[in-house]
Amino acid sequence: MKISVCGKGGSGKSTIVTLLANEARDRGFQVLVVDSDESNSGLYRMFGFDRAPIPLMELLGGKRSLKQKMSHPEILAQAEIWLRDIPLEHMLKNDGIRLVAIGKILQSLEGCACPMGVLSREFLKKLRLKDKEITIVDMEAGVEHFGRGVETSVDGVLIVVEPSMESITLAEKINNLATGSGVSNTWAVLNKVSSEEMASKLRGELSKRGVRVIGAIHNDPGICEACLEGRPLGGGKAREEIGKVLDSLLPEAESGDEGVKTI
Repeated sequence: MKISVCGKGGSGKSTIVTLLANEARDRGFQVLVVDSDESNSGLYRMFGFDRAPIPLMELLGGKRSLKQKMSHPEILAQAEIWLRDIPLEHMLKNDGIRLVAIGKILQSLEGCACPMGVLSREFLKKLRLKDKEITIVDMEAGVEHFGRGVETSVDGVLIVVEPSMESITLAEKINNLATGSGVSNTWAVLNKVSSEEMASKLRGELSKRGVRVIGAIHNDPGICEACLEGRPLGGGKAREEIGKVLDSLLPEAESGDEGVKTI
């Protein structure tokens, strides 16, 4: 199963990705985390790695070379990509979790991130998973990745929603775009929730907009401190809550009829 995690900037996408990946790993899954956010560079710290992986973009000669190849029908040479095919120097591994990065914007006047979006789409399209393997994609903020067609290569979209009208309205837009992209499974998870009353209000607003909520992650001081200090994310109440979210994700994926094997 390939899950794309997206939403408003600052809503906590990387936190949800990390919590989900850790929970899936603890349940015996081999987890591939794909860092497809070209601006946020700190995901590797949340998993306890001391450096970021070398971007997959470098396999194709870097951004300039990749941009020249964008019109070619095959961005990557292989027809199929399995976890074993990813070069070790481009993948960090730690206790059942693998982390790869598509590419990053590192300097001014570097140009748009479209080539990285194309690489994300092609990599995910060709990626094949075995039983007990799952891929979780940390997407860039907003909806531009839908324009690049990245979501045509995943099995489900998980929208992270924080307590703000901007986040709620963006979730509605993402939900509609995902449906338009042919994604059969779209869910929302509430994040940074301060109370049950707040969670209820968010659920109500999202329900009006046709967005299905499958869980809520409440404010967790431990996670806030870890993010501030650049430490790996721990457990606490958030771990219990993310477990319920994963419970909702996996059964629905089992009923999918995609050509790629699902969990």
